[in-house]
Amino acid sequence: MEETNYIQNLSWISMGKKRHLRIFFKGIAMGLADIVPGVSGGTVALILGVYERLIRGISNVKPDTIKNTLKREKNGIDIKLFAPLGAGIALAFLIMSNIILFLLEDMTSITYAFFFTLILGSAFLLLRSEKLASVLNLVFIIAGFILAFIFVGMDSTSIGHSLPIIFISGIIAITAMILPGISGALLMLFLNQYEYMLNALRSLNFIEIITFMAGAIIGLLAFSRVLNKLLESYRAQTVAFLIGLMLGALRLCYNNITFDSTTIFPIWIAGLIGFGIVFGLEIGRIRRVKKTV
Repeated sequence: MEETNYIQNLSWISMGKKRHLRIFFKGIAMGLADIVPGVSGGTVALILGVYERLIRGISNVKPDTIKNTLKREKNGIDIKLFAPLGAGIALAFLIMSNIILFLLEDMTSITYAFFFTLILGSAFLLLRSEKLASVLNLVFIIAGFILAFIFVGMDSTSIGHSLPIIFISGIIAITAMILPGISGALLMLFLNQYEYMLNALRSLNFIEIITFMAGAIIGLLAFSRVLNKLLESYRAQTVAFLIGLMLGALRLCYNNITFDSTTIFPIWIAGLIGFGIVFGLEIGRIRRVKKTV
């Protein structure tokens, strides 16, 4: 009898490890998506079947649940999700920060062409799926476009990389990262903080990283709920404005693409790959939604 119980315990431990490992790899996939402008980590979470649990877990982070977690009581924070998922996201960030910085420095035109089609494809699919055909929604799209177009045209030194700016960037980026269809990295690009924070991550500048993380945590716990309320009450207008921001931010990508005889073919290839990734993710999302219906 004791031997049977021992074998059962080993089986449960093995299953638990496999479950945590699967969540860890899902975190890596989300991290890879979150660090690329135009791809939404929320979309990847939806495709991988972890999105609803993630949102539910975030909304459950309260003083009472934190206290229960510290006391190892029931009704605490979903550590079994957050620990492996967060570790996977962090690992993906550390690995990809070096790769993307190399691409931005040595293959600038090709990389920004890839970003351009990722963002354009994401905006197109979001516009199509949300069915925003109305004059009011068009006004919000135009407003978002104009704001982003002017903002990304500003000299980055006029915005700067002070700690308050990095803190605010963390708030804005994290609220986008948890929404399917909206890219947090794109908003970082929009705020002219994308390359700076990648460099901070690669060189392990802990002051900037901690400041950004503090903003992200506050944004996750507070502003994500505000954004969710906006989506509940004014979903069409909120999404329309976000689409406008995405389209206006294309100016930054276009300004960094140099068309000449040596780059034109790789630029087209990079652009096609970008479109392919976006539409591949959309097909995966649609299949996942159909399964749950």
